[in-house]
Parts: sequence; structure tokens; C-alpha cells
Amino acid sequence: MKIFLLSVLTILSIMCPAQNSETDIELLESFQNMKFGMFVHWGPVSLRGTEIGWSRGKEVPIAEYDNLYKEFNPVKFDAEDWIKTLKAAGMKYFIITSRHHDGFSLWPTAYSDYNIESTPYGKDVLMEMKKACDKHGILFGTYYSICDWKHPLYPLGSPGGNTKKETGDMAKFVPLIKAQTKELIEKYQSRIMWFDGEWEEPWTHEMGLDLYDHLKGLNENILINNRVDKGRKGMEGITISDEYAGDFATPEQRIGNYDIEQPWESCITLCTQWSWKPDDTMKSTEECLFTLLKTVGGGGNLLLNVGPMPDGRIEPRQAERLKEMGKWLEKYGESVYETTGGPYKPTDWLTSTRKDNTFYLHLLNYNKEQVVLPFPDDIQITGCSVLKGKKLDYQQQTGNLEIMLPASNKKMVTVIEVTLEQPAIKIDTIEI
Repeated sequence: MKIFLLSVLTILSIMCPAQNSETDIELLESFQNMKFGMFVHWGPVSLRGTEIGWSRGKEVPIAEYDNLYKEFNPVKFDAEDWIKTLKAAGMKYFIITSRHHDGFSLWPTAYSDYNIESTPYGKDVLMEMKKACDKHGILFGTYYSICDWKHPLYPLGSPGGNTKKETGDMAKFVPLIKAQTKELIEKYQSRIMWFDGEWEEPWTHEMGLDLYDHLKGLNENILINNRVDKGRKGMEGITISDEYAGDFATPEQRIGNYDIEQPWESCITLCTQWSWKPDDTMKSTEECLFTLLKTVGGGGNLLLNVGPMPDGRIEPRQAERLKEMGKWLEKYGESVYETTGGPYKPTDWLTSTRKDNTFYLHLLNYNKEQVVLPFPDDIQITGCSVLKGKKLDYQQQTGNLEIMLPASNKKMVTVIEVTLEQPAIKIDTIEI
């Protein structure tokens, strides 16, 4: 791959920080209310069914991996179908891997020839996804890896960033990051910039702050995750200090800890691998639904990942699993969307959400005749019922709430709606 050189004027324009590091509170609140989004890891590596980026130089020899784009021809790709699948799942926003650690760009970037335009398919799939999202009212965002194990200017290489390149020069590589992310914001109008790869040594805290300010200067009405900077605490995903940039935290492959003050989003795979793998083990409907409810009950969003196949389709069994979640949300979504987590911290069998003068209990595989929960005496309950169902008998005794459940209560999830005389957010967090 040839090294693309940026003009002096371009370098100057993208190296000057804009000093505009405010979070778009309105967009952040809207994002938090959406609760459920689709993450997609996709690229030429799907031809081998190995993990994106990480298998370069490991399961797949580097020379072979780097030439997969010459075979990549997803003739059955249909952005409309992807976004319809997203909507059928009850998802509200979309994040696509525009460039992963392997350096392949899923759009015809002006700053590298290692991109979708150089494949046999040749079409701008990223723009098609953006247009489909706009058509269906879906918030569009892009994942972008700070590290690039293929590019000669990025100091580390495959496998997994464990080798060093003699040609590496981070000072010359940073302008490429800024130039490409500028394309994503200005041409594709990405409203969420979802960074990754920041844990590697070449990226510094100062670079993170500078990039955050630069991107907010291009468009102040975007959200940027905490992986733009160096403040993320491992897979737990929380930001360890206010000195680090980022609008929301990013727990990975786990449900984040209960936190209704700081915005967070758990990214979790539907199968085992991020990118497509033949016959990959897929999570059950129950596990997917419980993961969503525990995440939302803890105050976060769930970004559930799918890995499309080499021909461009979302694997039918994965699409079917998503639709099963959507069917549940179509009936009970009011207990998920536009809610705040709590008042109860999630447990194995209970999670809860609240909005206005109502809180919702999600009983998970709970088959007892009653549920007894600690409850403050100074909060007055006015009604209790199964959501979309019949009223339930309840008693509010000293320090407790006792609810009598339907005799035939053997549902995977039973949703109880409890109405109050005052806003539910006034209930302090309760740990069972």
C-alpha cells in the first residue's frame, strides 16, 4: 500500500485543536433514552471467518490477510435489509466498523487505497448504510480504530500489536486519523464517533484530548466515547478520572456496574466472535433479553454486535434472534425505552426501571406466588399491575412491598408496573 501524504495546509488544519470540548447534552440524553443499538463488525476478514484485526498474523498469515480485500465482493449486501432487521429488533441506533485494527476502510477514503473502493464490489457501503439509517430514523455512528497494525507509519504491528515497525512515526500518523475521522463526520455525518485501540502505547493522553477537541470543533453536536483518550479502565470500561475525554463509558463483553449518574454503554456480541464465524455459538433469546434488561436496569445502553457474512447478509439465524427480541420489546418496550435504571440494583432474578410516576419490575424466570421487596415507607404506591395485564394485589408494610403474582406465573420475564404519587426518581437506590 502506498503511503498517502497530506498537504501542508491539510496538516495544519487538522493539527490545530478547536478547544471545544463540551458534551451535547440533548443528544446524550436522546442516546441514553434509545437504550438498544446494533454494533456491526464487518470487512474482508469475513471471507476467512476469523476475528477482525486480531487474526492478522495469527490464524491468517499477514500477506494473505492483507490481500483478502481483492476477493471481497458482498453482492448480497443490502443496507435497507440491515436497517429493517435493526428496527425489527427494537434497536434505535447503529454503529459500524468504518476501520478496525487491520486498517481496512469500509468507505472510499481519500487517504488510503486500502478501502472498499479497491475491492471487486467497489460500492460505498458506508454511504448506503448512512442513507438507510436516515430513511428509517436511526441514529448513525461509526467505529474507528486509533491503531492500525498494517499502516507503515503506525508504530506497532500484528499479531495483536506485539511487533514494532522500523517505519513507525506516530507524529506523522496522527494527521491521518484526523483526516479520516473528518471525512466520517463531514461526508457521512456520523453522530457518534466510537473509538477503539487507544490502549496501545503510541497513543497518549495529550493526543486523546487533542483529537476530542478537534472533532468537537468540526461538529459540536456529536458524541465521542471514552476510548478516544487513555482513561478507560480495561474491559470494565469506566472512565477513571474527569481529566480524561469522552462522553460515555464503554464496558466490553459484560454488563456495566449500576450507575445512573454517568452515561455508559455495554458492547456485547450476539455470538462469541465480533466478526462472522461459521457455526459460531449464539446466545439464546433468554440470555440476550436478560442482558438487555440488566443493562438498562443498571442505567446503561446495550450495543449488541452482529457479524455479517462474506456475501453481505446478516446471518439468518442471527436476524431471527434479533426479531425475537423485537417481538418482546414491541409489547413491553415502555418498560425499557426512555427510562432510568433502578430503583433496585439488578440481581440474577430482578431488574427494574423507572420513568415519571412509575417504576417497572422485571422478574426473570421467577415462578413464586409473591415477591417481597424492601421499599421506603415515605413513597406512596397508587397501583400495581402486570404490564399489559391485570391488576395485582399488593401490601405496603413497614419497609417492605409485597406483591401477589398471577397463579400461572411461569413467564421468562414478568413485567410489573407500579405507579406512585410522586416521581419514581425520588426513590433512593435499593440493594437487595
